[in-house]
Amino acid sequence: MLLLGLTGSIGTGKSTTAKMFAAQGIPVNDADQVVHELYAGEAVPLIEAAFPGTTADGKVDRALLARQLIDNPEGFKRLEAIVHPLVRQKEVAFLEQERAKGTPAVLLDIPLLYETGGEKRLDKVIVVTCSPETQAERVLARPGMTEEKFKSILARQVPDAEKRQRADFIVDTEQGMEAARAQVRDILTELGLETKEPDDA
Repeated sequence: MLLLGLTGSIGTGKSTTAKMFAAQGIPVNDADQVVHELYAGEAVPLIEAAFPGTTADGKVDRALLARQLIDNPEGFKRLEAIVHPLVRQKEVAFLEQERAKGTPAVLLDIPLLYETGGEKRLDKVIVVTCSPETQAERVLARPGMTEEKFKSILARQVPDAEKRQRADFIVDTEQGMEAARAQVRDILTELGLETKEPDDA
């Protein structure tokens, strides 16, 4: 089974690109979605113990957690030490399930792929990119996003130029969704995987 990794800096269109792979029949394990589920499940008591006052109604309150973390780089390490092993467990379960089905390829959507050394366990890495101007425009249009928050997120991510250099494949979302879809099909064809034409998807 071919293990593909998908990553990209905030605002480059990574989640949309992951959906394009899913539409081509590639099972996707979305690390962000897994974290979302953990924040409403088994991670809650662990995060409350490490960051008191950041949970409410049995869920992690992301806004309260973000407030505690924004001026506390050490806090990020503590949070990652709680969350990353749980995310990995879910990923392992996903891979076992797909292997048992005889799935030819899967996509692991991992925002902090290079930051966590995740590329070592993958066959190929696909990086989603766009211009810095488009990226800033997309991110700053998000509700509750500020310049300060955006800079703090970027500071924790490997720069886009370095990601592109290290990638096996690149999907550039600058030219719009249709162009990105065509790039996704090209990547799958190059990897010897079947693709669906737009009308079939």
